[in-house]
Amino acid sequence: MLSRVLNKCAVKRVQLLLSANASSLATETSQSPPLTSFANRYEEHFFKAASPAHLEDFWREQAKGIDWFKEPETILDQSNPPFFRWFKGGQLNTSYNCLDRHVQSGLAEQPALIFESPVSNTTKVYSYGELTDLVSRFANVLQKHGVQKGDRVIVYMPMIPEAIIAQHACNRIGAVHSVVFGGFAGPELASRIKDCGAKLIVTASCGIEPNRIIDYKPMIDEAVQIVGKPDMPRIVVQRDVQRMLFTKKCELDFYDELARAKATAPVPVDATDYLYVLYTSGTTGTPKGVVRDNGGNAVALSYAMKHQLNINRGDIYFSAADIGWAVGHSYGTYAPLLVGATSVLFEGKPVGTPDAGIIWRICEKYGVKGLYTAPTAVRALRREDPEGAHIKKADLSKLNTVCFAGERMDVPAFQWLQSCLPKDTLCIDNYWQTETGWSITANYRNLHTFNVKPGSAGKPAPGQNLMILDKDCAERPSGKIGAICLKFPTAPNFASTLYNNDEGFVKKYLSEYPGYYFTGDVGYKDADGNLHIVSRVDDVINTAGHRLSTSQMEEILTHHPDIVEAAVIAAKDEMKGEIPVGFVVLKDGLKRDAKEVEKECIQKMRKELGAVASFKYCLVVDRLPKTRSGKIVRKVLRNVTNGERPEIPPTIEDARVVDVIKVQVEERGFGKHVTLDFADDAEAEAEAEQSRTQ
Repeated sequence: MLSRVLNKCAVKRVQLLLSANASSLATETSQSPPLTSFANRYEEHFFKAASPAHLEDFWREQAKGIDWFKEPETILDQSNPPFFRWFKGGQLNTSYNCLDRHVQSGLAEQPALIFESPVSNTTKVYSYGELTDLVSRFANVLQKHGVQKGDRVIVYMPMIPEAIIAQHACNRIGAVHSVVFGGFAGPELASRIKDCGAKLIVTASCGIEPNRIIDYKPMIDEAVQIVGKPDMPRIVVQRDVQRMLFTKKCELDFYDELARAKATAPVPVDATDYLYVLYTSGTTGTPKGVVRDNGGNAVALSYAMKHQLNINRGDIYFSAADIGWAVGHSYGTYAPLLVGATSVLFEGKPVGTPDAGIIWRICEKYGVKGLYTAPTAVRALRREDPEGAHIKKADLSKLNTVCFAGERMDVPAFQWLQSCLPKDTLCIDNYWQTETGWSITANYRNLHTFNVKPGSAGKPAPGQNLMILDKDCAERPSGKIGAICLKFPTAPNFASTLYNNDEGFVKKYLSEYPGYYFTGDVGYKDADGNLHIVSRVDDVINTAGHRLSTSQMEEILTHHPDIVEAAVIAAKDEMKGEIPVGFVVLKDGLKRDAKEVEKECIQKMRKELGAVASFKYCLVVDRLPKTRSGKIVRKVLRNVTNGERPEIPPTIEDARVVDVIKVQVEERGFGKHVTLDFADDAEAEAEAEQSRTQ
């Protein structure tokens, strides 16, 4: 009870502070400087979106790219901070904006969705006319099974076209979809069904991985049993490789249902009505369901496609991200279709299905203009194809931009890819999160293209008031590390709240730096205003009072000519509190003595970072534990290294990797003795102590 009272107090404190900010914003409107001349369009857009006097006019102008059933009455509603709402009073339909309006404007025969699945040996192209028909009829299927405006629908699917159809069918009738990775364990699926109160599940008979088939039925049966809804309707796409044996009346065939359905008109919804709920955590604690509004999502993504990526009507865009992630939502399901482009849906892996050339062959085959992928995919490609032969062999003359998201892009991988691609292809390392829905920082193909700085995540997007703060909420000078925060109100498409959990939204994101959204990352801005991510706040290592950046150490390790990936974590140490431990992956096919490589890594770290790093432990491993989006799960490595039970997240791609690393760690005795001794350890300790005192 006491914690609940304290939570409410924290919420009230933030609301009072933001109310004061909102008042000052209104007062500043009349005092803000007038528009002046700008060096480039980025500078103009950024100034307008940041200026209290101009930000509403700026976003009103961007909203003209969307078709409204009713124009917004208020561009930014600040009446209930921190729950700022965009385009209040406006009515639209996201499905209509992604599909119908393009059919009506003459794009009925243009491809809207291209499906490439090397794991099922399937290729299929859907025109705007065909996709609109399928979506409108599946919307009718949902209605027949009791789904109404505002109801929640779980989409538990692999990367297949029916997943996109289901999402847009929900939009069409004003229902709220919640996509869950196909293959998630029953308890994880159950936690999401329960939290959002889902009415129905759209699923498939199985998922196809390179070396196995994942049967979805056991997970679904377990999940509905856990939540006490064993007869919850589930509409199933039967796949040729493995069909689901129906044992209940509530199990229905997707295409049988579709054959009996009729076209359904799009339902007008308020701009502030929820579009989807996307969960960012598992069963530990209350699931965090990030909520996104219809209006903000449509306007922000339409803006990003045109001005950041220069993707327009008729272009081909390829997001390789799973639809279970925010990137897959934003740049696979929605953004390309909002602007009348073609979206490529890929069921496979960047390597192994069948080789490291599949991504580039797809880009060549369809004339892809923009590609979105993860840094880990680039590292995997580099490992499998170090000379870039597959890239150089493909005709990528139409490939304009390649974007990275998911985690920090290391400099060696960035430089390798840029050197292999055509010289006119712009590599954009951009930074954003599920909560923001689109880029916090990036480079800009259409507004203004800045000089590429490998290792940086670019400049803040218009509308993203990015600040680097100290613990007292004071802004840090350029070059100085601090907490990466966004000042409220943020740009459209930021999370409205957490589903049914306003208090949790404030406590998680706004309590540590009141008035600001804290990203959970630390970093700095350089003299040119580019953001550099140092690490997650809990990945900073405190060694005998000296704070060390894991990303800086990982950068040093990946510059070793034989290493393609690295992760550095904090291990417990009785003397120093924490010490760094490195895990490195060698280039594919390289035959070298592991202990020799480890010794070279330790020497390299000492030479480039200094003895203060106390870097004495390094281990060559075959693979690093990663989520399905490619993020390295450093927490698992910390658990294993410290002799703790690994907290394996439900999003992990292959849990078997953890068992292999655990055995290696135990064999080497990390934390018990120094694996590789130096003759001059006493000298190193003296250097370290001198560095710390300075």
